[in-house]
Amino acid sequence: MRKIVATEKAPAAIGPYAQANIYGNLVFTSGQIPLDPATGQVVEGGVEEQTRQVFANIKAVLEEAGSGLDKVLKTTCFLKDMGDFAVVNEIYGGYFDGEYPSRSAIEVARLPKDVLIEIETIAYI
Repeated sequence: MRKIVATEKAPAAIGPYAQANIYGNLVFTSGQIPLDPATGQVVEGGVEEQTRQVFANIKAVLEEAGSGLDKVLKTTCFLKDMGDFAVVNEIYGGYFDGEYPSRSAIEVARLPKDVLIEIETIAYI
């Protein structure tokens, strides 16, 4: 019943976890950070560039699972600095067509590779 999702179009896992799991018609993505899948390195720039790369990675994983951003039901956004929330929020809104998923946004002390943002999703197929 459970299926592991893996794609080279998103960064490889940097630990013992899957890019995503499918269970039934739901897709649970692991938190995506702003790594360039080609280089494995954090993208250059600030929170804007990092947020866009996170969404590119999420999109690639969801598409590999047979889903997409238009099918996201819930996101959890981890921010290093809640002061970046307005910028992230503006970019975030552009990835959805007005039927927004449920969302939690949490400020954290530190994220993997010292990135500024990480986002995980739950979507349907």
